[in-house]
Amino acid sequence: MRKATLVMVLLAAVAVVVSPGSASAQSSDVTFHKDIEPILQRSCQVCHRPDNMAPMSLMNYQETRPWARSIKNKVVAREMPPWHVDPNVGIQDFIGDRSLTKSEIDAIATWVDAGAPRGNPADGPPPADLPDFGAWDIEPDLIVTSPPHTVPAEAGDWWGDYIVESGVANDRYIKAIQTKAGDLRVVHHALTYAVTDPDASLNDSSNDFFLNEYAVGKNADQYPEGTGKVLEGDARVRFSFHYHSIGEEVVDRTDLGMVLYPEGQEPDKVLYSRQLGQAGELDIPAGQVTRHDGYATMYLPGRITGFQPHMHFLGKRQCLEMIYPNSSTEMVSCVNFDFNWHIVYNYQDDAQPIYPAGTKLHVISYHDNTEAHRGNLDATNWTGGGSRTIDEMAFGWISWYDYTDEEYAAELESRADNNNN
Repeated sequence: MRKATLVMVLLAAVAVVVSPGSASAQSSDVTFHKDIEPILQRSCQVCHRPDNMAPMSLMNYQETRPWARSIKNKVVAREMPPWHVDPNVGIQDFIGDRSLTKSEIDAIATWVDAGAPRGNPADGPPPADLPDFGAWDIEPDLIVTSPPHTVPAEAGDWWGDYIVESGVANDRYIKAIQTKAGDLRVVHHALTYAVTDPDASLNDSSNDFFLNEYAVGKNADQYPEGTGKVLEGDARVRFSFHYHSIGEEVVDRTDLGMVLYPEGQEPDKVLYSRQLGQAGELDIPAGQVTRHDGYATMYLPGRITGFQPHMHFLGKRQCLEMIYPNSSTEMVSCVNFDFNWHIVYNYQDDAQPIYPAGTKLHVISYHDNTEAHRGNLDATNWTGGGSRTIDEMAFGWISWYDYTDEEYAAELESRADNNNN
């Protein structure tokens, strides 16, 4: 292992509210108001509240108690809250980490096993200040909206592009970016690109600059301080959609929001994004768990800032590995994939993996086409690669920026010094 290139900084970037009782989850006095309610506020109530996307509300004891056993099962299995990084492999330091600590999981399990006692309401925290449903994860300076698109009640899947003006006259650099679907039910995915060619074809993005990807459950891409993507002056924005019908007619308008550097200001490093993996055709026989591998050579030294797996219903797990020029390897991250949550995992600054020139990035994707896989619609069918929801994919998105050889050597030395201190 080249530990010098993959430092684990054990400082949380997100404040975690843990009540005193949850740290001693083996005690018999774990109660809802004292120990469990703070956990729900931090990690659950943003979705589990009335008129929101979750199937039940967990805003108080009366609403939570009937679901106690189910809550325990989900959190012990680390299926909820939705944060699917394997806690035993690779980097564990992320921006916006939603996962529960072991002490929080133990507290919930102990509470449920003790009969889910309510405790004293006076021990509970004040109500949480929660964002509105569908609110931005960021505060965009610029919002570009796609034209209205009507999705019929019953029709085949639709793939196509719209190109719209960005409203930006001069080069600007993007600090953070988020795609917000107008109707979550019909937007399978939406890719966005900066279009600089005035004669660009409507359905050909090959010469565009990639901006952002949206799929169900996707959060915002928030770039490290001093980095950003360029949005050239007079560039237009391409929305590349995949829509599917849901049994009722729906009109969708999707927003692309961007936080921008001040006009005239450039970041220290320009960020790039790309897909990795899915080399060749996918072959997923009925009743089998399969593995597919993809490789990409990075010809310059660099630093990865984020990783987002992308598969469909049969997706089970995806890992990102670095193969160094000396043939040694290092596992960066493994994610237990859930099609309902296309999460981008943004690494904390000091934990972002760096690599020398000539490193190969290796994406390993596992698909489960057995009856045991809950996401499987039909375990008797062979499945291959394709763009339809019932087809499969096996790639991951990464965001990165390049180093010079001198910058890489300096960062490597700095991390080695920090490791020795």
